[in-house]
Amino acid sequence: MAIGFVVGDEYYSVGSGDFLHSFFSTVAYNLENGDWGIKYPYIMNELYRGELEVESAKECLAELEIIRTELKKYLPDKVVWDIDDLSKRPPWGDNISADITDLSNYFVTNDGEDFIEVLKDALEKALELNEKLLIEAM
Repeated sequence: MAIGFVVGDEYYSVGSGDFLHSFFSTVAYNLENGDWGIKYPYIMNELYRGELEVESAKECLAELEIIRTELKKYLPDKVVWDIDDLSKRPPWGDNISADITDLSNYFVTNDGEDFIEVLKDALEKALELNEKLLIEAM
């Protein structure tokens, strides 16, 4: 089942639910020492629950930029597919593009777009339209 971000009538395709959970798992494990939402409450708590109010979008954008910067410090082998089961690995294993150099550019949507850029675009659209951002299955 495909998952995406929805802002008003705009839809931003992401990929599978497992893929999205992997991004959050990777952030929690590597950047928050496994303590989900302690450093990035807007992204890791509010957004992850499926609904980010427009009033939180600016803070979420700021957190996203910090996350991107911090993920640059980690090699792709530090990806976490599921923080609840660290033995799980991505379905593609270690077979990744040579363009992926660190965790900041590891996550690529099912449309071939940089996940962090897609999320940034959705957050900016939420601010522009003064609408909340939703995570929905399509």
